[in-house]
Formats: sequence, C-alpha cells, structure tokens
Amino acid sequence: MSEKASSPGEADTTGNPRPGDGESIVVPPSLVTPQGGWAAPVPAQSAAPKPDAGPQIFASTQRKEDVSEAGYDQDPPGVGRLGVILGTILAVLLVGSGVTLYVVNKDDAKPAAKSAAPTAAPTPTEDPVPPIKDTAKALPTITGDFGSKATIELPKEAADGTFVVKELSAGNGAKVDKGTWVTTDFTAMDWGTGKEIQGSYGDGGKPQLFQADSGKLIPALDKAVTGHKAGSRLLVVAPPGAAFGAQGNSAMGVNPTDSLVFVIDIRNATAPDTVLSGDMTAPPADMPKVKDNGKKPADITPVPGAADPTDLKSHVLIQGKGRKVEAGEKVLVQYTGALYKDGKKFDSSLDRGQAFTFVTGGGGVIEGWDKGVTGQTVGSRIELVIPASLAYKDQAQASIPANSTLVFVIDILDAGVGGADN
Repeated sequence: MSEKASSPGEADTTGNPRPGDGESIVVPPSLVTPQGGWAAPVPAQSAAPKPDAGPQIFASTQRKEDVSEAGYDQDPPGVGRLGVILGTILAVLLVGSGVTLYVVNKDDAKPAAKSAAPTAAPTPTEDPVPPIKDTAKALPTITGDFGSKATIELPKEAADGTFVVKELSAGNGAKVDKGTWVTTDFTAMDWGTGKEIQGSYGDGGKPQLFQADSGKLIPALDKAVTGHKAGSRLLVVAPPGAAFGAQGNSAMGVNPTDSLVFVIDIRNATAPDTVLSGDMTAPPADMPKVKDNGKKPADITPVPGAADPTDLKSHVLIQGKGRKVEAGEKVLVQYTGALYKDGKKFDSSLDRGQAFTFVTGGGGVIEGWDKGVTGQTVGSRIELVIPASLAYKDQAQASIPANSTLVFVIDILDAGVGGADN
C-alpha cells in the first residue's frame, strides 16, 4: 500500500509536519543523550525522505505502508512514535518546570521532515559508562521527603568519579525493569561548580515521563531507575562518563570534569503491557457497548441502526483517581479502535502488548483523540465515538472506509511532561 498522510489526525495540505508531530521527553535544559555527551540544540532543517516499509499508523498524523493493520512503529519496542522521526537529538524544550529529560526523535514515517542539523554540535563521548555502585568515598548529604524538592549539601571533598545510585528510601510500588514507563520528579546540582540545575519541582512542575533504560537519556537518568520500585527516592552521582562526557555541556555550565548530583523520585512504574481494571460503568444507550477482555482488545458492539454522529461523544467507563491530563503533555495509553457501523476492530495496542504514547493538543493524533483525552484523569478508561470530521474525513485508510465514524476504548495509564512540537 502506498504512503498516505493521515491517521487519527492529518498532515496539512502542504505535506509539512504539523505541530506536535514526533515526540520528546523532558528533564533539565539538556540532560539528553545516549551515553554521555549531549549535542547542544541547533536550528532545524529539512531532511531527505527515507524509504519506509513500516506498519501503518492509525493514531497519528502519518501513515506507513501496510505490514499489519494494527502495527505502530516503535523504537525501542513500546515507544510509540508519532509523525516525524528525527535522526538526531532535537532542541531541548522548556516545558512546565523548564526541564527536559530527553528529546531524541526518530521516525522514517514522514518525508521532508524537519530534523536537527549536526553543524557545530559536539560528538557524544564514546567513553564506557562506569559501573554503578551504591557508595563512594564522599557523598552529598540529602534532606527532604519523597515528593518534595530535595536539599543537596555537597561535601568538602571533590567527587571521586564513581557512578553512584543509592536508594535513600524504598518504595513499595511496581518494580522498574528495562522498558518500563516511569514518571519521575528530580532535584539536581553540579558538584563541580556547586550550582543548582533546574529540576522538575517548583511552580508548574510535573513528573517527567520516559521509558527506562532505553538509551535515549544520559545514563545518570536512563539507567538509574532500573531495578528500583515506584515510591523510591534515589541519590545519583554521575561522573562525566555517565553524563555529558569529556566535552561537558556549556549550555548548562557543566565543565568537562564536573560530576552531577540528582535526587530522583520514582512516581509511577508502568509495564508496557499494562491495562486498567475495575468495575465499568455502562455507556449510554446511544453509544456502542464495551466488553472488557483484560489484556486482549475489548469487544465493541455497535448500536443497531444508529446514525453517524456529527459531534464527538465520550463516556468514562472507569473513573481514574489521578490528575487531569493537560494539553501539551505526553500521555501513555492502551487503546482499541473499531468501526462505528459494525464494531470491526482495525487496530489495538493490546495486540502488540505495547502501550502507546502521544502528545496532547499538538496535532500528532486525530482531532478526536486530542479533544477526547485532554481533560480526562489519569487512571481512567474512556470510550470515544469520533465522527469522520474529527478523524480521517473523506480519506479511506486501509480497512477504514472514507467518511467513517470511529470508536476507541482508551486506557489512560500515565502522563507527564513531553514536547508539544519538535
């Protein structure tokens, strides 16, 4: 099947990416990079189109050639990718708390996509990441409780180069494994200069959502949370080899020999195949019925003879107890999509056992998703009936006929700071 420019949301008529295409993740102005050394933000420029034989995308603005009707392209498995995939590190976004954990975007789904230019960017270090230990000759003194900004008191001694991850307090939540989605808050300081690095606590601060040990963050963040449970507070001391490498980070004022100190609070840990559970409230009579099948896609039964709606309809099947999702946040979901007329499933993240992420309000998904998910609470399962005007309009998409009304059952698993556009 040839490429098409749509999926719960559409590219503009020029073929250029709309705001929100692609995804990013957040922590301080630049704590971004696989394996030390982070390239400073540079102006974006056009990238040449790349051939793609990836699966189709039904929840984003871009489509791919047919491999399986349900398949979203993911890298690594479990990382949903919407819109443009940029081959290099993008400019750090200062969102909410002003911090970003990572902004590595890659996506061959969109031709002529904007990409960060490599000009004058330092090359990431190839130095091996030091082994993680739980102590060192001298460590900072940390005061404060989980869930609030930590106070970091540096010792008189200089850092000795040890990569330390020490659990200050143990949580009793789910364990973080490689690939687990986590939300964290953090406080940070440069041991070399004694200066504070902006963290996620403060006015408007929100948890940072990312996938553990995915190789897209500096090792100090990427690897530190793995093996610990949600509810834990960690002290992390990162020498250059676990942070920005031998070149340091001039944008942050980090010198080549500086060690960094983080206090990380693990808020939530969500396995990629997680689904919500609980008693469901039946939808109103004019909306399709939904049968919960656990970790298998829900059965969606249409209303016989029902006319296609002209407006978005939503119903909360399971009421979550988390905070409300705001526009511009990265959201972690499981979903099943079906045709309104006959209930035929055309896509489900549950078939892949991999939760999907997107940024609300950025145009990276169809308008019905942006409007329907924004304002809902984390931990909720919702049903959305999306008219064609808020979906694919008059464009047929593989097994989705033109002018189709769509039904989605969506589990809102978590949300955190994420880039609204790249």
